[in-house]
Amino acid sequence: MRIVVAGGTGLIGSQVVELLRGRGHDAVVAAPQAGVDTISGQGVAEAFAGADAVVDVTNRAVFEPDVVMDFFTTSTRTLLDAGRAAGVRHHVVLSIVGVDRLPYPGYLNAKAAQERLVAESGLPFTVVRATQFFENLSTIGAGMAQDDVIVLPTADLQPIAAADVAGILVEVVLAAPVGGAVEVAGPERAPFARFVGPVLAAQGDERPVKPSAGASYFGVPIVRDSLVPLGAARAGWTSFEEWASHRGQ
Repeated sequence: MRIVVAGGTGLIGSQVVELLRGRGHDAVVAAPQAGVDTISGQGVAEAFAGADAVVDVTNRAVFEPDVVMDFFTTSTRTLLDAGRAAGVRHHVVLSIVGVDRLPYPGYLNAKAAQERLVAESGLPFTVVRATQFFENLSTIGAGMAQDDVIVLPTADLQPIAAADVAGILVEVVLAAPVGGAVEVAGPERAPFARFVGPVLAAQGDERPVKPSAGASYFGVPIVRDSLVPLGAARAGWTSFEEWASHRGQ
């Protein structure tokens, strides 16, 4: 199969490309570094020539509501238009567990809008909603610093290794479209401090970690299960300890 990987040079996308090529598929990297810009449209039609499917893992980690909304809606419309023209048979997009339950101005709203565009596109599709990545735990912790204390929500996380997400995305794009959302999460569910504290400590960050029931998630009010699957979910196979041990090598 010829599969376009939009965002194919990033943390998830680069691994998706490698896995697809390892299985003998023609994985096309669609990213600015490869001359493909989903905002301007440059190189997109060429990338989609003969494509059977697309995996959209594009991202822009900004929180200004208008900026991030414009990025995801423009990029997604570009990919959907190109997919229709090429006759792709499966459009897969990576999203976030809880995005359908946390309508809030900014990044989450933009991802929810992206999901709606894909669902209403008329193309065969699957939305893969993932929980937070192990690789982003240090960024989450740093973003919740208040003076010399890391103030974390008491809500649960169920983080997953980026490699597991990439593997599941490959399995999904090679299977039949679901026409809805598939949720994926790590093998363990526990409060923020269980995961964020050890990651920061391993980096030499000696600031105390303080759980607080009133703490938000980057400005978004959350409850205990806001960021974890409520029902059935596909589980990643890499434990937090396995990931941390490998990361320390």
